[in-house]
Amino acid sequence: MKVDLPNPRVKEDRHFVTALARGLDLLACFRSGDKLLGNQELAERSRLPKSTVSRLTYTLTKLGYLQYDEALGKYRLGSATLALGSAMLSRLDIRQLARPLMQELADFSQTMVSLGMRDRLSMIYVENCRSQAALTLRLDVGARIPIASTAMGRAYLAEVSSAERNDILERVRDLDELAWPTLRDRMARAVEEYQTLGCCTSFGDWQPDVNAIAVAFRPADNAPPMSINCGGPAFNLKQEFLLEEVRPRLIAMVNTLRRPSQGGRD
Repeated sequence: MKVDLPNPRVKEDRHFVTALARGLDLLACFRSGDKLLGNQELAERSRLPKSTVSRLTYTLTKLGYLQYDEALGKYRLGSATLALGSAMLSRLDIRQLARPLMQELADFSQTMVSLGMRDRLSMIYVENCRSQAALTLRLDVGARIPIASTAMGRAYLAEVSSAERNDILERVRDLDELAWPTLRDRMARAVEEYQTLGCCTSFGDWQPDVNAIAVAFRPADNAPPMSINCGGPAFNLKQEFLLEEVRPRLIAMVNTLRRPSQGGRD
């Protein structure tokens, strides 16, 4: 999997520090399931020359953002990266407000309910609540999912301004022109259903065996727009149950977390 590249327009910005951006992009190559990555894998994911990657990993290791495993010749994320992530999560007050409400919905629906925010062309989970059911999705805090094919990502795109949505979708098109016509049509339908249903759906679109719905909102603590989804294995979580039973509860929960000036969805 290749890392999402920064917006090409930043190349025109004289204040933009390319070397710093490349280093941060390299850190973003690590996914929640990755334990160790070598320079070759990082070069493939970042689309940077291996010689550049070698210099970046050396520097990031010296600064504590990466840790080198000499026996395997690969890198893992270092403690400095953990400190950054922990500091960021600790400032998201919305997590503490949302957690008990999310757990209540997870227990009712026997699913996983997650809170996520955007990072370029992905949504990142920042909070998870699972039911006691044996069959739920195995995605943890820090997991990334694509923005254009998931319910969480579609809800985010439907919530933001059309200008921001179009800018993001242009980058989605540049990343995968072959899949673009399908993604474009499904995103147009997602915006329509967000207006009519108050949520976005992904029934087998992201993964064929996963069903989910999501609602986005602008939190009361002035954090950036976020989305809350509810999803699980398709054979155990039917579309009708999500739309008829879970949807009104999800919308009501999100309405309590919105900024007062936003109003709520019906």
